[in-house]
Amino acid sequence: MATILFYDFEVFKHDWLVVIIDVTERRDYVIVNEPAKLQAVYDRKKSDIWVGFNSRDYDQYILKGILLGFNPKEINDWIIVDGKKGWQFSSLFRKIPINNFDVMPQPPISLKALEAFMGHDIQETSVPFNIDRHLTKEELADTIKYCRHDVEETVEVFMRKKEEFDSHMSLIKTFSLPLSYIGKTKAQLSAIILGAEKRDHNDEFEITIPDTLRIEKYTEVLNWYLNPLNRDYDKTLEIDVSGVPHVFAWGGLHGAIPKYSEEGYFLHVDVGSYYPSLMLRYDFISRNVSNPAKYRDVYNARMQFKKEKNPMQKPYKIVLNATYGAMKDKNNGLYDPMNANNVCVGGQLLLLDLIEKLEGHCQLIQSNTDGLIVKLFSPDDFETIDDICYEWETRTGMTLEFDEYQKVFQKDVNNYIVVDLEGEYESKGAYVKQLSPLDYDLPIVNEATVAYMLHGVRPEETIGNCSDLQKFQKVVKVSSKYLYGLYSPTITEKKIRDEKNRSKTIKVFEGGEIQTDKTFRVFASNRERDGGLFKVSGKKDKYGRSKNPEKFGNTPDHCFFINGNVEGVSIPDRLDRTWYINLTWERLTDFGVVK
Repeated sequence: MATILFYDFEVFKHDWLVVIIDVTERRDYVIVNEPAKLQAVYDRKKSDIWVGFNSRDYDQYILKGILLGFNPKEINDWIIVDGKKGWQFSSLFRKIPINNFDVMPQPPISLKALEAFMGHDIQETSVPFNIDRHLTKEELADTIKYCRHDVEETVEVFMRKKEEFDSHMSLIKTFSLPLSYIGKTKAQLSAIILGAEKRDHNDEFEITIPDTLRIEKYTEVLNWYLNPLNRDYDKTLEIDVSGVPHVFAWGGLHGAIPKYSEEGYFLHVDVGSYYPSLMLRYDFISRNVSNPAKYRDVYNARMQFKKEKNPMQKPYKIVLNATYGAMKDKNNGLYDPMNANNVCVGGQLLLLDLIEKLEGHCQLIQSNTDGLIVKLFSPDDFETIDDICYEWETRTGMTLEFDEYQKVFQKDVNNYIVVDLEGEYESKGAYVKQLSPLDYDLPIVNEATVAYMLHGVRPEETIGNCSDLQKFQKVVKVSSKYLYGLYSPTITEKKIRDEKNRSKTIKVFEGGEIQTDKTFRVFASNRERDGGLFKVSGKKDKYGRSKNPEKFGNTPDHCFFINGNVEGVSIPDRLDRTWYINLTWERLTDFGVVK
């Protein structure tokens, strides 16, 4: 049975090193500038699974390059500096197989940001990567320490997201795929499982409207999609539907009553397995699948396992759900943008059809890609709603599922809380979502916002009673578009004359502390002398002046940051709880809970 290794490379102009941790054998390897030692480990472990962070795009190619005798710095610059794909560097890479699994989340989040969320040390190495000489003994020791830390953090991220690895392995085992496919994405695996072969298509917007559609009132939406002038992914249609502002686009529909906060009897009307069902009912599966019956077989198997409450349903569900996204990916064998548009547009129009039929029998609160939230005028109206939904199901071939709620708090379609009849709640959106250790940004504000909406607990009480410093953290990162972070510069205003000799007031930044770290764990400060945290681009404006630093979004004007480990750290006196309290009240106002 394959064991699991965790690894990470650091590459300089004249040196390279790798730290490998074998969690199964409980041993590690530190190899510095010695290809023969790396070869020996690879020869013994090439049948095992190598786990890294961003290793799909970087580390595996450094490994392969060293074993092939290439200069790892040239590969590093090819990927990092030139922005090219690692596999493009040499076709010889195919001669070095590796079972590589990448734990980087999608969409990408840096390892340092994840470490920051977990409360761990996020300080960068003191050794610059552009050093133009061999590293000293001390520099090597510091780099090894830094690299080992990253590998250990990769292990923790892996353990906290192990379900991702397990889902990959379930696909490989269920569909008898080679272990080397562990490095492929779920969308790539889905294409392989369905036997898709990439084909060129030039009929992207030649959409087919479901023949079961019966729209009578909101024909403007149907005609918008049929109008050749709207065949542009940047175009949208804004229209009121059932008294609710909606946006229809080529990627989905969204509609919600803004700042809505009410009690009553609500139904969440959700279409079960909507996109897979559309593909099957209306033959919208990718045309690159030579035998569409394979998709139906996967669907039927998943439904049977789900009915039996058998965990074997999970890999089948992955294939079903990954297929639609893959149909929009030019690099995937399932790529078929026309049928992807058919699925999305057909789904929106059929939901609009349902909204139209329900109009007058209930109040529409929200609509999204695969469901609606409606408020019944009376619980006695349920049978009428159920009859309308049943007619729609029978006609369209879709299946609807109902969830009952007693309260809805809604900022917009992407930020809301719903409370079921037992008092349990679900939430969505950055303002109120339930955070995890790998997504732990301003958790005290989320907690205080939810506590007020559900239980009437004032933010002053929730925030004032919290003794966990980590809950007050705001994590920010200097992206590749910027040179460095700048802390607490002096900011003054200066009057100048613009090019038309008009008086103009500008901000002037002076001083401040240039930061070597790229990721920061920021806290609000009650000290006036503590300034803000900014990012510096080094670019010029149209007048040739250096562009002003930009303050990181959603950070206080007065702050401090702690980039060491904050787990169990006591709250300092300078933490400004008032900033978090005010931010919570702002969010509650955005929800319409308070005026």
